[in-house]
Amino acid sequence: MAGIIIFYVIFIALMIAAQWKIYTKAGKPGWACIIPIYNIIVLLEIVGKPWWWLLLMLIPVVNFVFLIWMYNLLSKSFGKSEGFTVGLILLPFIFFPILGFGDAVYQGPAGLPRQPVA
Repeated sequence: MAGIIIFYVIFIALMIAAQWKIYTKAGKPGWACIIPIYNIIVLLEIVGKPWWWLLLMLIPVVNFVFLIWMYNLLSKSFGKSEGFTVGLILLPFIFFPILGFGDAVYQGPAGLPRQPVA
């Protein structure tokens, strides 16, 4: 039983670290990934969608559509393709660390290049 708990704690720590790294790559505070509800609002900012999408994610069945859409926009924000989106959906414990710790660079919401600040 202790082995299962240790494995679970390591798994959760890896996923938090991957999310933290994704947020910091996008120029957002990393600690935002551990705050419930707020982490989704910040993720919506990263992908360039309004905060009220969170309300749509509370509706059964509709939430799956918007979650998949959000993951697709997240992969595009880091220059990845739809195949990577499928990986984020089916194997998040592999693809989120790849996105966070890999060489992916944040390119702006949904892959749009950042505009220089005047």
